[in-house]
Amino acid sequence: MSIRPIITAPDPRLRQVSKPVETVDDELRALMDDMLETMYDAPGIGLAAIQVGVPLRVIVMDLAGKDEEPAPQFFVNPEILDPSEDMNVYEEGCLSVPEYFDEVERPARCRVKYLDYDGAEQILEADDLLATCIQHEMDHLEGVLFIDHLSRLKRERVLKKLKKEQRLAAAS
Repeated sequence: MSIRPIITAPDPRLRQVSKPVETVDDELRALMDDMLETMYDAPGIGLAAIQVGVPLRVIVMDLAGKDEEPAPQFFVNPEILDPSEDMNVYEEGCLSVPEYFDEVERPARCRVKYLDYDGAEQILEADDLLATCIQHEMDHLEGVLFIDHLSRLKRERVLKKLKKEQRLAAAS
């Protein structure tokens, strides 16, 4: 396993639509293991493959708290089924939009159909933080960032700040 660099906005690769996975094999499991290690190192609770430069429909997540046993989850080719009409608002952040957090409204519940780490089809009932996190990560698979759910002014302000920080980092 190895830690991979995380791509940050406004990198255009984050706007790519990820391709479906053909087969869950050892190569894909190695990618998921790397993604999990990268996410833990960041630290974060979710990571989509595109965030490490791989445009495949793969997500890893772990919502376990600091004092809990790790509980990694792997989602290959996930699909949202039956999003609820009730909405929840959570303060979201993103490893690809470092150090920025804002409230985003999303469906409070959904079901998710996906292939697991071994390639077996699963259906998961998700609510609260799990529903928010899976929807956030699935947005990445469509080339959408959480800041795209904010007002244009807020989004532009965040992107301008990130560009400035990247210029300063490159100059030093």
